[in-house]
Amino acid sequence: MSLLQKFRENWVRPALYFGNNPVSLAGGAVTTASGITVIAYWMVDLLGKGYSNPYLGIIFFLILPALFITGLILIPIGLFARRKKLQMAGQIPAEFPRIDLNDRVFRHGIDIVLVATIVNLLVVSIASYRGATYMDSPQFCGKSCHVMLPEYTAYQIGPHSHVPCTECHIGPGLESYFAAKVNGTKQVFEVSFHPFAHLAPRFIPNYPTPIPSPVTNLRPARIICESCHTPTRFDGDKLLVLSTFASDEQNSETQTVLILHLGGEDSFSHRTGIHGVHLGHIEYIATDSSLSNIPWVERRNPDGSETVYSTLPAGSPMPKGELRTMDCIDCHNRAAHQFVTAEQAIDRAMADGVISPSLPWVHKEGVQLLNATYSSQAQARAEIPAELTKFYRNTSPEVLAGKAAMVKQAGDTLALLYSQNVFPFMKVTWGTHPNNIGHMDYPGCFRCHDGSHTAKDGTSIPQDCSVCHNLLAVDEPKPKVLSYLGIQ
Repeated sequence: MSLLQKFRENWVRPALYFGNNPVSLAGGAVTTASGITVIAYWMVDLLGKGYSNPYLGIIFFLILPALFITGLILIPIGLFARRKKLQMAGQIPAEFPRIDLNDRVFRHGIDIVLVATIVNLLVVSIASYRGATYMDSPQFCGKSCHVMLPEYTAYQIGPHSHVPCTECHIGPGLESYFAAKVNGTKQVFEVSFHPFAHLAPRFIPNYPTPIPSPVTNLRPARIICESCHTPTRFDGDKLLVLSTFASDEQNSETQTVLILHLGGEDSFSHRTGIHGVHLGHIEYIATDSSLSNIPWVERRNPDGSETVYSTLPAGSPMPKGELRTMDCIDCHNRAAHQFVTAEQAIDRAMADGVISPSLPWVHKEGVQLLNATYSSQAQARAEIPAELTKFYRNTSPEVLAGKAAMVKQAGDTLALLYSQNVFPFMKVTWGTHPNNIGHMDYPGCFRCHDGSHTAKDGTSIPQDCSVCHNLLAVDEPKPKVLSYLGIQ
C-alpha cells in the first residue's frame, strides 16, 4: 500500500466520518464566517478605506481572528468527542466509508479542503502579525482604553507625538516585549472588571486613579532615549525666552531671558554643562513614589572614588527607599506626556496670540476659570466660554460688543486648555503630574540642588544658578537684550 493510500485509509476517511458532528460543523461555520469577514476588512483597509475607530480595530484585528482560531479548535474537538462517544457505544465501523477519487464531487471536496487549509494558515499568520502590530499602535494604547485618555491627549500634543508608544514603554528585545504584554494583560483585566471591583475589592483588582507615572518601570535611558538622543550631540547652550502675564487689567507682559548651559560630551570626551555633569554615574535614594524626596545621593568621581551627599545627620544609616541610577528619565520624567499648570497654559496661549492680551483682565479671569471645579470635561467646555462671556457682559459690555470674536476665541481656547490637562474622571488636575525639568512650579532640580545635600568633607551639591544658566533678564517688560539680539 502506497503512502498516499495509507494516509487516505488511516486519516482522511476517519476524519471525514468523525467530523460529521454539530461541534465540528459549527467550528467550520464560525471559521468560515469570521475568516471571510476579516479578509474583506483587510482588503478594504489595504485600499485605504478602513476606519480609524479603535473599537473597530479591536473587532477586526483581535476579536474576529480569535473567533477564527476558536472555530479551527472546535473542529478537532468535535471530531474526537464523536469518536469517543461512538467508541464507548461500540459503534465504530470496521471499515469507514470508502473514498473514491474517481468521484468528481469528492475530488472537488478534497480540493476545497486543501485550499481552505492553506487559506486558514495564511489568515492565522497574518491575523497574528496584524493583531500584534495593532496592539502596539498608539491608537490602541490611547483610544481603546479610556483610562489612558489623559496620557494619550498629552502625547498627541507633545514633542514625541511621532514616536510610537512602544518605542519607549517596551523598547527592543523579546524579554521586554514579553514583560510589557504581561503587564498589559493585567491592566486589561483591571479595566474589564472595574465595574465589579467594589463588590470584592480583595479579589478583583482595580486600576489606580490617576494612573501613576511609570518611571520605575521604564527601561534604562541608554536603551530608550539614547537611541535617538546621542549624548555627544547635546553640547552647547540654548537661548530661552519665557513670557508671563500679570493678573491686572492690562495683562502686563514681562519676559525672562536666559541661556541654558545644556552641555554634554564633546568629541574629545569633555563633559560640560547640565547634561555633562549628569552623564557620570550617579545613584540616589528616593523615599516616595513620585521620586520627589531625595535625601541621599552618591556620585562616582572621575578618579573612581565616590562621594555621598546626604540631608541626614552625620552617622545616620542609609534611608529606606528605592536605589536608582540616575538617567535621563529622572529629570525628563514627562518627556512624552507633559501636563502644565493653569498659569503656564494661559501664558503660552497669550504669548502665541491665541488668547488676545488686548482683552482686559483675561489673564486673571482665565486662571480663575481654569482652576474652578467641574464635574466633567463636558461641563467645563460648556461653562468656561459662557462664564467668560458673562464676565465681559457684566463688567465691560463695550469690550464684548467690539471684540466679540476675540472673547469667543479666548473662551474656546480656555476650554481646550482645560480638556488637555484636566480629566476629572481619572482625578487628573492641574499639578497632578509634576515635571522635574526646572524648579519653578515643582521641586525639580532642587530635589538635589537645594544646598542641604552635604558630604563628609563639608562640600555640597551646588545651588549656584550660573552653573546651569545665565539670567540675561528677569521678568522685564520688553527686555533690551532681545532688541540687541534682533528678536524683539
